[in-house]
Amino acid sequence: MLRSLYDWTMSLAARKSAEVWLAVIAFVESSVFLVPADVLYLPMALARPERAWRYALVATVASVLGGIAGWYIGHYAFETLARPILQFYGKLEAFEHLKASVGYETLVLLLVTSGLAHLPPIKVVTILSGAANINLGLFIISAIIARGARFFVLAWLLRRYGEEIRHFIEKRLGMLAAAVAGLLIAMFAAYRFLA
Repeated sequence: MLRSLYDWTMSLAARKSAEVWLAVIAFVESSVFLVPADVLYLPMALARPERAWRYALVATVASVLGGIAGWYIGHYAFETLARPILQFYGKLEAFEHLKASVGYETLVLLLVTSGLAHLPPIKVVTILSGAANINLGLFIISAIIARGARFFVLAWLLRRYGEEIRHFIEKRLGMLAAAVAGLLIAMFAAYRFLA
């Protein structure tokens, strides 16, 4: 199922309506969809590098709006919408574990790491943020920073290095983003330990 979802998402990049689809995928990825918007963003930006910055802006805005939708789902409709979504993706147990074990500061850190590296998946964190009553303004600011950084760094890499960076991004960007997320978590843990 995941492979067919991935292939379908990739096929959207060739359509005239690709930019609209990028916004739709970025929006739903942040609240309910499994395939990241990067899958659509990368081929679009490679096909039209002069639009990479525009696509990054579209993906960022739509992703933040989708995150806000996820926050509202978690805050106002956890039992009716969020629980079934999380169960469908097999993320309910991870969600419950996160909810029981993280505090306010840690959740804000998770917003940043999930926005940058999908660790944990962004839809889990957006729903958790609403369920845990994270301040919506703080949520929006952290989502803009994290998601914007992800898409605009990709735009910069694609504009600077073009097609030759594609394989590197597809194979190793997740690991690099995870390393940055791990570094942020380690810095936060050190700060908490020293404070």
